[in-house]
Amino acid sequence: MNRLACIDIGTVTARLAVADVEGGRVTRMAKRSQICNLGEGVDATGHLSDAAIGRVVSCVRSYVDNARAAGAAAACCTLTSAARDADNAEKIEGELRALGLEPLVIPGRVEGSLTFLGVAQDFPGRLILVADNGGGSTELALGRLGEDGALDLRFVRSVNVGCRRVTEKFLAGDGPADAGALAAAHEFAARSFSPVVREGALVAAGSPGAAAEAPEQLVVTGGTVTTLVALSLALDPYDPARVHLAELSRDALDELEARLAGLTVAQRAALPGIQTQRAPVILGGTVAVGELMRQTGFRALRASESDLLFGLALAADAAWRGADSPVVWKPELRLLR
Repeated sequence: MNRLACIDIGTVTARLAVADVEGGRVTRMAKRSQICNLGEGVDATGHLSDAAIGRVVSCVRSYVDNARAAGAAAACCTLTSAARDADNAEKIEGELRALGLEPLVIPGRVEGSLTFLGVAQDFPGRLILVADNGGGSTELALGRLGEDGALDLRFVRSVNVGCRRVTEKFLAGDGPADAGALAAAHEFAARSFSPVVREGALVAAGSPGAAAEAPEQLVVTGGTVTTLVALSLALDPYDPARVHLAELSRDALDELEARLAGLTVAQRAALPGIQTQRAPVILGGTVAVGELMRQTGFRALRASESDLLFGLALAADAAWRGADSPVVWKPELRLLR
């Protein structure tokens, strides 16, 4: 058994997983998450701010200490949408190297592939569409994990629609949301998703325009969808066991959007099931997920806690053992002991 640490730095959250992997399967994973908002202002300026970099580095420093204390032999570190968009990503990379990590800014295709690898463990043999809805982008991956563990990835794309990006473009006020701004946010998300859905034949099985072999399940991961499930169940405190693989219908999501749109950010933050720091961007994320469901024709989704970190742990284990990577990419591991 190998115990490895995986750190993923997204547009909104920085996350740590300490995973035990044996025989190509994750047998145990402990996760931590902190909202650091690395991507704050990046859509408008193209830069990572010093304040955002400082927040992330402080968080990751504690993660490295946590991973070492938990007995992880090595750690890998990835950065996603915000770092891809920023023209000064090398600044945060240097700060992370000083902590003993080898940070990698991963392309959207790699991000989507790793997320699919993690999510698909719960859906062996089924053709599924996996959506990783983050702060700056949404990765869409269509494929199947065979009963033998073989990965059949048919289509992977990254679309620049995420909760922070939609918020900063259209919904940055303190609320309630302006009806015109909300309509513009939907139009932006629809315009962004629509050509990718057509290109990848991502329309739900049984819907008009679906391909002969079409995805039978939409599985969504990321802080927006897990928060929406928590809100729908009024979970306080948050319970990942109740969120994982929970179903959320499009009708229920539309009701949540209408409810959130009618509240101020402070009122959203007071709802049971939401982190205070996620309240400013939850409506933008809800628009993104809802519009994805409309464009693909799915009437319901499954939320998944088995996200990029899960797939990253499997890829890290393969790299640690010198085995072939389950996806066409391998992380850079650095010893912690």
